[in-house]
Amino acid sequence: MSAKAKSTNKNERFIYQDDELIEKPFNWAQLRRLFMYMKPYKKQLMPVIFMMLLGTATRLGIPALVILAIDTAIAPENGETSVQNLLLIAGLMLFLYIIQWASNTYRIKYTNIIGQKVIYDLRSHLFQHIQKLSFRFYDKRPAGSVLVRVTNDVNALQDLFTNGVVNLLMDCVQLVGIVIILLAWNFKLGLAVMITVPLMFLVSTTLRKRIRFAWQDVRIKQSRINSHLNESIQGMKVTQAYVQEKDNMGFFNQMNFVNVKSWNKASALNQSFGPVIEITAALGTFILFWYGSHLIQQEAITIGLLVGYANYIGNFWEPINRLGQMYSQLLIAMASSERIFEFIDEDPTVGEAGHAKPLGSIKGNVTFDHIVFEYEKGRPALKNVTIDVKAGQSIALVGHTGSGKSTIINLLCRFYDPVEGRVLIDGIDIRDVTIESLRSQVGIVLQDTFIFSGSIRDNIRYGKLNATDDEIVKAAQAVGAHDFIMNLPDGYDTQVEERGNVLSMGQRQLLSFARALLADPRILILDEATASIDTETELKIQEALKKLLAGRTSFMIAHRLSTIRHADEIIVLDHGKIVEQGNHNALIAKKGVYNGLIEAQYRFI
Repeated sequence: MSAKAKSTNKNERFIYQDDELIEKPFNWAQLRRLFMYMKPYKKQLMPVIFMMLLGTATRLGIPALVILAIDTAIAPENGETSVQNLLLIAGLMLFLYIIQWASNTYRIKYTNIIGQKVIYDLRSHLFQHIQKLSFRFYDKRPAGSVLVRVTNDVNALQDLFTNGVVNLLMDCVQLVGIVIILLAWNFKLGLAVMITVPLMFLVSTTLRKRIRFAWQDVRIKQSRINSHLNESIQGMKVTQAYVQEKDNMGFFNQMNFVNVKSWNKASALNQSFGPVIEITAALGTFILFWYGSHLIQQEAITIGLLVGYANYIGNFWEPINRLGQMYSQLLIAMASSERIFEFIDEDPTVGEAGHAKPLGSIKGNVTFDHIVFEYEKGRPALKNVTIDVKAGQSIALVGHTGSGKSTIINLLCRFYDPVEGRVLIDGIDIRDVTIESLRSQVGIVLQDTFIFSGSIRDNIRYGKLNATDDEIVKAAQAVGAHDFIMNLPDGYDTQVEERGNVLSMGQRQLLSFARALLADPRILILDEATASIDTETELKIQEALKKLLAGRTSFMIAHRLSTIRHADEIIVLDHGKIVEQGNHNALIAKKGVYNGLIEAQYRFI
């Protein structure tokens, strides 16, 4: 099989291996839950509902005036046309049209305002919740899949909240009013013209499940596209470096094709309500004039009443049609809300205990007490690890890739919780304190420094949002970042794009040092923090590191000898176990694993 054929088959497997569709009946409880976001605005909805009722009443009153005009002014029983009555009725109809226009204008304006507020609240709630979710949640999902929930799925609910809810109520009131009027004026004729309604509901019911699943499938396909787009943009350098643009484009086209096909299917099913309504309306109109003419001949009804019935029937099928579209809108909303609530109902695997208290000012004593941890069940990443660190000590964690170094600092920051054992700070189990109070006293500098869109000043201030400009400059000076910042076009006000691509790796790392120093944490973590810095730059920050580490408990993950040799304690890990522990000189003299790592480093220099 050719490489191209393999690639195509791989793409097809990826595209069609989607999440399973949720085969559940229409969830009214979930719909009520969705509408609970409108509860804070119920007082603002009251005048909107009043205007809706007023507009509906005028809409129901106009055909009655048409009947009155025909039977009393145009074709009365005595045969004498009354221009005066006709003008009076016409003036009254004009007045009702003006009221209807004014009430509809008010309703549309304020339902849109309220609807946008509801969407704002829902999106804010979703974003606030996903910020609380643990790393395990993000380990299982691509960023694009999360992104589509906050953007596309929330946007899909806009029509429902901006006009759908009030329109639903308006159409229901209008339908009930028309049914009462038709049956009250002539029960037999009213019953005859509505005999087609059960037929319409019978046919449309068969479409509901298929439409709902179709829109769920659309959301899944769009989520896949967003995930791939996010991954492709972030990995564009790799794609171009390996000249994979053509294959990547082919892969995207396959996903795009499946998405369009899925959308067309859902849209076609969605539009199938229209013909059902139109055929049913045509059949009802035929029954009206056939049976109505028979009643006129029997003098059971007047010509005006027949014309009025025709107007009411037209007004009857219009809301029926809108209700059909509304049901489709509800199906789209259900497909999106299921995905939104899936995230909202996700509980953080690392949560705060009910008795959790803020962690007060700490000294920095850290204890890992017989820690066992596994990312996947049955595959432990740490095996009965015990580490006791005194306040102010610097600890270096070394070992081969996958030995458990990063896992230790992840547990210290409480990004994960251990399966067994405890992590203690100053003798307090970190599961007994609030997460915010814990992480506010732990600073971390990563190898892959994240730079946000904005100014250099704002990126440094991220470590302490209320820091003054003078504090920012002092932090930059302390880590040796001030000189290169001042050489930028606008100094500290220089704008950098997402991830700081206009800066070198070393410059981004220096900014992260300044950010950490400004935060002034009691415990500092350096995760390969100097791996991307050239030797000359590293020499500049060695003195800054001494200032940064002074008086703080620090954990350093590093392979460079210059970074770890002065650590108070070096812990050597291998496959989740501590195999050696001591200072640099003691471990070198031991001629063990650590010495082998150092010799291997020297061989590659």
